Amino acid sequence: MSNMGKIKGIAASDGIAIAPVYLLTEPDLSFEKVAVNDVDHEVNRLEQAIVQATSEITTIRDIAKQTLGQEEAQVFEAHLLVVQDPELMDQVKTLIKDEKMNAEAALKQVSDMFVAMFAAMEDNPYMQERAADIKDVSERVLAALLGVKLPSPATIAEEVIVIAYDLTPSDTAQLNKDYVKAFVTNIGGRTSHSAIMARSLEIPAIVGTKTIVDSVEDGQVIIVDALEGQVILNPTQAEIEEYQAKASEYQALRQEWAKLVSAPSVTKDGHRVELAANIGTPKDVTGVLENGADGIGLYRTEFLYMDSVDFPSEDDQFQAYKTVLESMGDKGVVVRTMDIGGDKKLPYLPLPEELNPFLGYRAIRISLDRQDMFKTQLRALLRASVYGNLRIMFPMIATLSEFRKAKQLLLDIKAELVAEGVEVSDSVQVGIMIEIPAAAVLAHQFAKEVDFFSIGTNDLIQYTMAADRMNERVSYLYQPYNPSILTLIKHVIDSSHAEGKWTGMCGEMAGDQTAVPLLLGLGLDEFSMSATSVLKTRSLIAKLNLTDMQRLAEKAVNDCQTVEEVQALVAEAVAKAQA
Repeated sequence: MSNMGKIKGIAASDGIAIAPVYLLTEPDLSFEKVAVNDVDHEVNRLEQAIVQATSEITTIRDIAKQTLGQEEAQVFEAHLLVVQDPELMDQVKTLIKDEKMNAEAALKQVSDMFVAMFAAMEDNPYMQERAADIKDVSERVLAALLGVKLPSPATIAEEVIVIAYDLTPSDTAQLNKDYVKAFVTNIGGRTSHSAIMARSLEIPAIVGTKTIVDSVEDGQVIIVDALEGQVILNPTQAEIEEYQAKASEYQALRQEWAKLVSAPSVTKDGHRVELAANIGTPKDVTGVLENGADGIGLYRTEFLYMDSVDFPSEDDQFQAYKTVLESMGDKGVVVRTMDIGGDKKLPYLPLPEELNPFLGYRAIRISLDRQDMFKTQLRALLRASVYGNLRIMFPMIATLSEFRKAKQLLLDIKAELVAEGVEVSDSVQVGIMIEIPAAAVLAHQFAKEVDFFSIGTNDLIQYTMAADRMNERVSYLYQPYNPSILTLIKHVIDSSHAEGKWTGMCGEMAGDQTAVPLLLGLGLDEFSMSATSVLKTRSLIAKLNLTDMQRLAEKAVNDCQTVEEVQALVAEAVAKAQA
């Protein structure tokens, strides 16, 4: 186990943290099956393990209630019912007595049987959830029997840095940012779920280190420098002091940015752009307003579907959209219609097994095929349109005929609502997400029919480079500043302007500090990013001259051949502007 030096990774959320390690890894729960003579002793061991597991689950439930709310705590309520279910545990005791086997083996045999039985009830999602509950609970009782600590992020009550192979959405939901000062993972990229969550929690994060889990021990103090993307494993006292100073410098910078909350987003020479934020749920609007964003450039509505046990009703959706629109006043809100598929699955919408789901049945392709579901969403959106400045965006559009079909459906529904006497706004803009190269190449035709474009660079880059952004072996091809990508972006922006339309960008690239000067020079109208990047970007834009950036962008597109040349060019231009 190397304890020397530094480990490099991908800086996913800015900041600096110094704290002890909390390893959030799956512990070893292996055991031998052995015959026992003293069965009473085994039953007694089982009963003590149940008591311990019960108290752990109760603690987690109470913390989850405080930090996450009633709904998320339900999972642990279900776990309490399982651990106290006599039917399950009596069978384990019977097995210990009849077969004279150790408590671990008996517990595993009974719980495996129950799990298999419930998991097989495929048409009953309730029973399948019970299978997951039993699996979780029996693992906790097993851990208690083996004297092994099960990690539970919800119970962290001191300052730590969480280290994990990867963080699931439910892990990240349990992190309390008062205690979790940062996290570092083996896998992932800037656009993975955990990275996006870290930015909205505003905690420093480094992902994709490949080896961090095997390089640290519980309780060891480390430094996470998520400005540079490195972890310092055994810091000297001098290094700790140096990084404490860096951390306060960064805090000071953030306080500088905070003064720009109500400032306009404008370049040094007076050119105005829109700096918007991306959100997943109405709860995220708080962060948008606190960071002084000029609007919402992407509301990812699939979270409405993912957080629900069945298709969300028209009224549930209407309430969510209305809340967001009202809280943004007259600022624009771009709502993307349901983008399910790829890695985003719904338990109640079985999708075909596909070799390559990212190039498969997803987003607008599902919406146009399952129009009942799509119409519910469009009705809810149009009903909410009178409460703010709504812009509707269709994802994954490849052809003009897909856009025309989707737009026609929208117009039909608008007519239906008006006929029912429901008020609908007349100023709803309708646009598309540009993420498929086919649409980017044909932008000059699309621009005649859409009200706006929003460039989704996360997918546009991976489709243009034919490189899966989650695959570490080819992650070097995820190159936002490659002249090929910049040329596509330029064509999209120029096409929209030629028709008097606007172009935004809602991929991670929009808040990338190296990309911003280029995008400014290419004429991007709206930059939409994690809310926490807005002020930093506003501060950068205020130091740049549009005319200089236009020259920079022209050079990058016309003269540069590699991504390295573009990066060097930008670094030089920004240094000159800030001098």
